[in-house]
Amino acid sequence: MKRILIAVCFGLLVFEASASVGTRDTTQLKPKPIYGKEAKVIAYILDNNHYRKIILNDSLSSVILDQFIKSLDNNKTYFTAQDLKSFEKYRYLIDDLTKAENVDLAYEIYDVFKKRFDERMKYVTQTLVAETFDYSTNEYYETDRDKEPWCKNEAELNEVWRKIVKSQALSLKLAGKTKEEIQKTLRERYERLVKSYTRDVNSEDVFSMYMNSLTEAYDPHTNYFSPAAADRFNQSISLSLEGIGARLQTDNDYTKVVEVIPGGPAEKSNQVHVNDRIIAVGQGDGEMVDVIGWRIDDVVKLIKGPKGTKVKLRILPAETGVNGPSEDLQLVRDKIKLEDQQAKKNVINYQKNGKNMKLGVITLPSFYMDFEEYQKGNPNYTSTTRDVQRLIKELQAEGIDGLVLDLRNNGGGSLAEAIDLTGIFIKNGPVVQVKNSANRIEVGTDDDPAIVYNGPLVVLTNRFSASASEIFAGAIQDYHRGVVVGESTYGKGTVQTVIDLDKFINDPTNEVGTLKLPFQKFYRVTGSRTQ
Repeated sequence: MKRILIAVCFGLLVFEASASVGTRDTTQLKPKPIYGKEAKVIAYILDNNHYRKIILNDSLSSVILDQFIKSLDNNKTYFTAQDLKSFEKYRYLIDDLTKAENVDLAYEIYDVFKKRFDERMKYVTQTLVAETFDYSTNEYYETDRDKEPWCKNEAELNEVWRKIVKSQALSLKLAGKTKEEIQKTLRERYERLVKSYTRDVNSEDVFSMYMNSLTEAYDPHTNYFSPAAADRFNQSISLSLEGIGARLQTDNDYTKVVEVIPGGPAEKSNQVHVNDRIIAVGQGDGEMVDVIGWRIDDVVKLIKGPKGTKVKLRILPAETGVNGPSEDLQLVRDKIKLEDQQAKKNVINYQKNGKNMKLGVITLPSFYMDFEEYQKGNPNYTSTTRDVQRLIKELQAEGIDGLVLDLRNNGGGSLAEAIDLTGIFIKNGPVVQVKNSANRIEVGTDDDPAIVYNGPLVVLTNRFSASASEIFAGAIQDYHRGVVVGESTYGKGTVQTVIDLDKFINDPTNEVGTLKLPFQKFYRVTGSRTQ
């Protein structure tokens, strides 16, 4: 069985939320008891399995504190120097608190941030938005405040924000906006920002930010995924999900359909269309739950579910709008392939020395593989290598004279797929060397002597081609099998594994996240690194 190893530099699937202002939520966020257990387990796993062999101690505690503060206020526009002074009591305690299953400090710091955020937004919306700025004054605003000192007090923060809003107003003025249009645009912009914090930030988000501050102190490629983020990560690596086949986003207080995925239940039913708004969701024969004003993640959680189960939706059809009548419908969930992220081909026709030539191009967004279906023994599981093989045969049938494999912006994925894909271009042999923290070396080898394509080959890369992309491109280069063209690649030389925390936490009543950590380094066939 293939080892399920992940060598990634993925951007996770996210949903952009756009909202208007609502009633301020003053509820103080509190950690769930399960979070302390997760934090302790995460620290234990990293201390014992991370390839760098770093231990959570006072020194790392200091780094984590700085990172968490930066994740909340990365431009030094909310906290004051006095706030930072009050956080110093935690500087060398995070290691001890984590081992004691205590994550309260994250919420105490966040409460201060939320208070400062509310103060800034009140000042902006009630004072600055309506201000008439004098653009004849010779003054400067430093947009990158990373090296700037923290503001000493509220008066200094007010001055910083005056320049921020003035700068934004000036940009709108230069774009030809009137004074009234500028004020309207700025007010709506900040009201959306207020709404996003009052509605879209919950206790799990704070814990996730805090845990990622901890994990990234070990290594920038070490990450904690909340249950929702883990689900999106699994979708990105397997290119499949179980649900109705619709992409959603927040539109004011509504959940709006922005894409109907081909082949999914939503498209097949012809009852769900782009710009429809979902206002209630029900399971099987159960009651409908009103979801107006809900976070997008919470709505998605209700709609998604195992293949073969039923879900009911109440929608406001796009053609009648929010003031029209609602409609109820029922769909049977299914497994949907995210084909827009799969390998794609096209042919470029050109002339060389008066001869018509055809260049085949295969664009590969990631090294994906449906591990779950592979483990079930499904012979039709989704995989990069299988898709590329199929596309090459189709291009050969069209009579191509050469092939380009486009790995630009390909952040990586399955290590096994990088090895297998290399194998369809070479006879056999080692593809990558992997060394663990004990300096034990394993060699990833292509054992299949079959070659799918032996013609002219170009591998196209840029600075966002990372990890599994670099393994493949490096092997093609080392075997002199093709030419690598483009920019230098990202330089990521570690192999990640994804660990489900529920294997360590026996609590069926609570969902827990996953941990992605580097536990090996990889080397090219020649022994050189890509780092």
